[in-house]
Amino acid sequence: MKPGIHPDYHPIVVRDATTGTQFLTRSTVTSNATVEWEDGRTYPLVTVDVTSDSHPFWTGTSRLVDAEGRVERFKRKYGL
Repeated sequence: MKPGIHPDYHPIVVRDATTGTQFLTRSTVTSNATVEWEDGRTYPLVTVDVTSDSHPFWTGTSRLVDAEGRVERFKRKYGL
């Protein structure tokens, strides 16, 4: 592999905004928010809308997700 062309993977904590579940993983994403993990270290915290803990495919349940203000755009467009 060529040196210097691959992104820097580092440990991060991902939090599911719906369920509040957190897990430690590796990613190239960066964040200013931090959280102290179970091992006593501080890691960057990334909050996401859907993870395997809340995704309908994995949970077997459905839920309404208002991604990026779809309802507000609809109301603004049709004057509701």
